[in-house]
Amino acid sequence: MIKVLEAVPNFSEGRDLAMVGALVDRIASFDVEVLDWSADPDHHRSVVTYIGDPKDVEAASVAGARFAMEHIDLRGHAGVHPRVGALDVMPFVPLHGLTMSEAVASAKRVGEGIAALGVPVFFYGNASSPAGRGLAELRRGGVEALRDGWPAARRPDLPLSSLRPHPTAGATCVGARPILLAWNVFVTDIDEVKARDIASRIRERGGGFSGLRALGLRLKGQNRVQISMNLEDPQRTSPLVVFEAIESEVHAAGGAIVETQVIGMIPDALVHPKTADRLMLPDLGPARVLSHRVAEYVSSRRGGVHGDLGHH
Repeated sequence: MIKVLEAVPNFSEGRDLAMVGALVDRIASFDVEVLDWSADPDHHRSVVTYIGDPKDVEAASVAGARFAMEHIDLRGHAGVHPRVGALDVMPFVPLHGLTMSEAVASAKRVGEGIAALGVPVFFYGNASSPAGRGLAELRRGGVEALRDGWPAARRPDLPLSSLRPHPTAGATCVGARPILLAWNVFVTDIDEVKARDIASRIRERGGGFSGLRALGLRLKGQNRVQISMNLEDPQRTSPLVVFEAIESEVHAAGGAIVETQVIGMIPDALVHPKTADRLMLPDLGPARVLSHRVAEYVSSRRGGVHGDLGHH
């Protein structure tokens, strides 16, 4: 059985594209397939997606963490996205021939490797004990809230002796999770305050959609307002239903949605043409569809012609 593990690390660098390119090259130097990467200067953040055999993905991930520790300095970092680390989050997703418990084991090994570099590690999602620890609680207040030591309820899992974050690289959140949808909806004719208000009502914590995390943000560099979201289970909670709820709120406030942006790979929940059209997604093509790329990868490892592997 060919095993395919996905990693989707988020790094706190979105402005120095030469550095981001070197980081992607470092990850790609291992026997993994980089599916996608993107960088955003306002978020001051880059996201890299790669897949491969677990042992190769683990090695590439620790190498990426080392690169971030050596090249990204959080002391002068400022962006609209919450963050606690140069390598802020490192999630692992079991895609083919793997169980979630195997992805958790990969997360634990990589967490140990990152801690060995001198960067404290928090486990989250399925990798935490008990499972289900959220990123919002770990990143509240950013790395600045951790500078003078760990709050009582936020001590890192590794190393247990750690007193405070790494001076330049902060801390890293390492997790295991199912496929999620990371997406942004851009709006016009409403301000950041209204966008934050809409985000607070639609997210799970505010009594909105199950598994939805949402922030209202103003991107100064682009002079645009967005609602930035993670939808933890796009098969269970329809992205289209979430979109239409946002659209209703935005229209009621006198605004309009002008674009939807997906970060990373496209889950199958967005593949249907009617859904893509309704969400105002650009023509992304099969190269951005996760299940298609996984099928191609598995086929290449088998040496055959790939077919539809279904939902992963």
